[in-house]
Amino acid sequence: MVSSPFSGLVGQSTAVALLTRAVQQQRVAPAYLFAGPEGVGRRRAALALAEWLLHTPSSQAGNLRHRLQQGNHPDLLWVEPTYLHQGRPVTVAEAMELGLRRKSPPQIRLEQVRQIGGFLSRPALEAAQSLVIIEAAETMAEAAANGLLKTLEEPGRATLILLAPDATTLLPTLISRCQTIPFVRLAAADLQQVLQQTGHTDILRHPEVLAMAQGSPGHAIACWQQLQTIPADLLTTLHRPPRSLRDALERARHITSTLDTETQLWLIDYLQQHYWQQGLTTLAILQRLEQARRQLRSFVQPRLVWEVAWMEMVG
Repeated sequence: MVSSPFSGLVGQSTAVALLTRAVQQQRVAPAYLFAGPEGVGRRRAALALAEWLLHTPSSQAGNLRHRLQQGNHPDLLWVEPTYLHQGRPVTVAEAMELGLRRKSPPQIRLEQVRQIGGFLSRPALEAAQSLVIIEAAETMAEAAANGLLKTLEEPGRATLILLAPDATTLLPTLISRCQTIPFVRLAAADLQQVLQQTGHTDILRHPEVLAMAQGSPGHAIACWQQLQTIPADLLTTLHRPPRSLRDALERARHITSTLDTETQLWLIDYLQQHYWQQGLTTLAILQRLEQARRQLRSFVQPRLVWEVAWMEMVG
């Protein structure tokens, strides 16, 4: 390859140095833990390492990169958290397409770990080795984590990459079998560079979204996309605390008739940051919004939660 696949990874100099040295010295570990916040480049780094490890003399860089991004390479298995629907694992994207109501968070399941074992039991078809990437490894149920231990001990001609926020979210026995590669939150300048490179310059004009991102370009983009799903008239209304009881009751009705509970929880984060950035907030308002978050998570009737919260902020 002419250039390193890691060349476009911004703000992760330590991770890039460790991975580049491992590949150049042909000392790639059987298993890695890419540890750091979501949206800072862990997934991109995993794809870059896949591009390097699965490259063959006949590979064309652009075509190989596209195949990996599409999950269309026979020697790469990408595992992500799933819901259980009618006895089979369903990814988050599939659940959205099916319109399934999510009653519990997705997780990496024992059936998926067994699938990894089956995948690694056969030799690689095109490359010199196989590669498994496990996204959100912290969601592994205990049975799944224990099932993965044997695979990590004897991966054969394969490398496994686990993506997780930090080592404390995984079983110590799993961590001991992985080489940890640290990923960090990006500095403001690096965050701006990534958003400009990815064509998301509009986000830079919204300090509340940048504050919510906390140094994660991926989180900034996700927040921006979430913001676009909220009706403009509702958002305009919410940009200031309520001024009357009628206003409080009306905005509560509008929120609960338009947004699902997950979006309402996200909205609380957004409003806290927006009020703070605009100098419209007090400690009492922040605490009241935080109380509303706890109540929504406790399955209190959402309209009642918002009515009481807004009414207490009037004046």
